[in-house]
Amino acid sequence: MLDLEIIKQQCRIELDETEEDALLETYATAARRLIENKTGRNLYATPGEIPTDGDERALVLDDDITTAMLLLINHWYENRGAVIVGSISSPLPMAVESLIGPYQFYNV
Repeated sequence: MLDLEIIKQQCRIELDETEEDALLETYATAARRLIENKTGRNLYATPGEIPTDGDERALVLDDDITTAMLLLINHWYENRGAVIVGSISSPLPMAVESLIGPYQFYNV
């Protein structure tokens, strides 16, 4: 869904370095699924990908969602373990939850 080029820019990886491309694509898929699960929406790269019979939970990739995905991918790339030992961490301002929160689907 996201081009590998923009993912590499976010992670500060040279475009000609290809050793970790499969890992980055795995992270991109995981980021997409996480956002779909957190928002309760189905993510599409373009409006043309939405099924012709419609999808009331359709969400087209935009700058907010792209940024959230890139933040997740970069975080997972930099922190390859399940926990960080010996470090104090804090959430980034305008982090993933803030970016995807407005897109949550509520079935009322």
